[in-house]
Amino acid sequence: MIYKIRIILDAEEDIFRDVEIEDNNTLEEFHNTITQAFGFEGGEMASFYTCDEEWNQDEEIALFDMGENGSDIRLMNETSLDQVLTEQSPKMIYVYDFFNMWTFFVELADIVEKEDGRTYPNLLFSFGELPDSPPEKKFESDPSVGLDPMDNYDDFDFDENWN
Repeated sequence: MIYKIRIILDAEEDIFRDVEIEDNNTLEEFHNTITQAFGFEGGEMASFYTCDEEWNQDEEIALFDMGENGSDIRLMNETSLDQVLTEQSPKMIYVYDFFNMWTFFVELADIVEKEDGRTYPNLLFSFGELPDSPPEKKFESDPSVGLDPMDNYDDFDFDENWN
């Protein structure tokens, strides 16, 4: 089967690519498809993350295992698309280049039959130009989470002029 997938840059402006790829391709092959579709050189570290309907990040699937003694982390070259992207869970997050944090929303749009004579993966549609640098991220605290008790020094019993 063929997955039709939209990959959207996490930015205010609309920047996305629509691709077709075989459902049994590995996430490493999909990673290569994304880097080519957006014009990246492809030499940076990257990870996919499973997520829920609200894009809340879950399990990491990494390009390489960076652990010293190996770990239980799933790897892209050992995971096929159809293992993590389905009609029941059609969304993933993709992060490319951990120094710059290019972040993309990946969404399964359709599953179709393979067309004879067509080469996959296939770039269906490209919209918007990738900026020179990744969009700024605004990290905001969750107001439902309490403050760090170390942030409020008024409750501590010590002399401010102790030295």
